[in-house]
Amino acid sequence: MGSGFARQGWNADSAIKTNVELIGVFKKQYPKTTKVVAWGNSLGGFITQALAEQYPNLISAAAPLCMASDLTPLMTMAGDALWGIKTFFDPTIKGGGYSAGTAGYAEAMGDLVKVFTVIGAMQAAIAANPSAPAWPATSKVPDALKAVPSRSALVLIALMSGVPMQSAHFDSTSAPAGLPASNALSFQLAINPALAALENLANAAALAVLATHDVEQQAGGAVFDNTATDYSARVSAEQFIWSSALSGNAGVGALLGYLAAVPRVKGNPAAIAKMASLTSHTGKVEIPTILFTGTADPVTTPGNQQAVIDKYAAYSAGKWAAAKKEGTRKKPANNQLALWNFPPEKYTKFTATGSPDTTVAAATGTNHCNFTVSQYLAIADLLAYAADNGKNMSGGALYTKIRKAGNMTYDRGYSAPKLKYYGE
Repeated sequence: MGSGFARQGWNADSAIKTNVELIGVFKKQYPKTTKVVAWGNSLGGFITQALAEQYPNLISAAAPLCMASDLTPLMTMAGDALWGIKTFFDPTIKGGGYSAGTAGYAEAMGDLVKVFTVIGAMQAAIAANPSAPAWPATSKVPDALKAVPSRSALVLIALMSGVPMQSAHFDSTSAPAGLPASNALSFQLAINPALAALENLANAAALAVLATHDVEQQAGGAVFDNTATDYSARVSAEQFIWSSALSGNAGVGALLGYLAAVPRVKGNPAAIAKMASLTSHTGKVEIPTILFTGTADPVTTPGNQQAVIDKYAAYSAGKWAAAKKEGTRKKPANNQLALWNFPPEKYTKFTATGSPDTTVAAATGTNHCNFTVSQYLAIADLLAYAADNGKNMSGGALYTKIRKAGNMTYDRGYSAPKLKYYGE
């Protein structure tokens, strides 16, 4: 069974109520129903997790897949990406503070056109001169800053907003065959990462425009505020990891210096408070849940799943401490199974002429909710087991199940990069 909602866009609060109502209607019509499982992708994953937290008596197991994060961290990521594109490449992008009604919708659609115009201009510039692509004609950065390759600005925007540096077709490590060693190294360290950032930012910026317009209409004003954001701190470690892609210390220093000098965006305090009052995840789950996401998803980044993992870990630790204080020596059951979809180490394809081939299918672990039928069927089987047994599958049975599905990893030692909202 499935449910439709009263409004499109971000509708988690009303969706949870609708799902509760739907379960009640279904059970009334089919009173012999004993098990209900919930699952969903993206915003549906967010709703599924919230339903499991708030109504554990209504469902037996849940699978939030490639789930969206709480709104405030989500809009921080989206806002940072969109503001970066606006600031470096086209200051006429409104980027928020949209008008009410049809005027605001027209402004948002205009921003989408401008964003994709920038993306197209950068694609053409990198194709024409990968080492030193020209800045888009719409850019108004000082001429001195244009000495830094525009591709480095793309990488900085991705890093400071938390957008992954592997994309559907770019692994940030490959180079065309047959290049001289120095050229191949340059492509691997500087150009491939820029192309990955560009491909992912196209997704992230589109989300930013649509989500910003939608949430602003609900909250009653601008919800993005970066007046206190320290972008240098945001990339304090990553700027060394991606030094070549950022054109070294001089390049990243110039780009960050410009960001520090330009005007910031001031949000509407009442609207920000309204946004924060909408449903968010607590991590407090008493039924078996199965989490699954791609580690290079550019829309619902892996930090979303990691945030729920961290919240559940804190909740479980609190329960265990309370139990020990009361004299109970049995550790509470772990009701969370976190699975990951990693891209291959290398997967960028090239044409016979050495150009990147973006006509091939997106690599596993990349793109938004890019799962296979086998993976979905494995999730369904895991849900059925969890509902029937009151706990998640484990041990050899679990490993066999996910191995046969392909590209599903259970690794208790893995921790995805946290959302930038949390200061990391």
